[in-house]
Amino acid sequence: MIAVCRLEDLPEGESVRVDTSPPIAVFRTDDGDLYAIDDTCSHQDASLSEGWLEGCLVECPLHAASFDLRTGMPTCLPARRPVGTHRVSVEDGVVHVHVAAREGSAA
Repeated sequence: MIAVCRLEDLPEGESVRVDTSPPIAVFRTDDGDLYAIDDTCSHQDASLSEGWLEGCLVECPLHAASFDLRTGMPTCLPARRPVGTHRVSVEDGVVHVHVAAREGSAA
């Protein structure tokens, strides 16, 4: 579990990048929901935390590929592969990301 920031420091409609390996983007939608996905677009090396958020979708700033924050699945080309998703929780006002185990990584 990784502490990201205080909830009050992540405004609705915004995101924050967590410099893990690989990096993770945490989004707070306009409805106040929190989602975390791998920050790098699966089409090309671009930071999704710098993309445009609309509802539960984020658009990559490089080639306009779009991803569903709930599933990590691309919703349009040029992206074809999903990005990883991670569980998010808030404890004592602090946003935490629960990093999913990666295939081939030592647990």
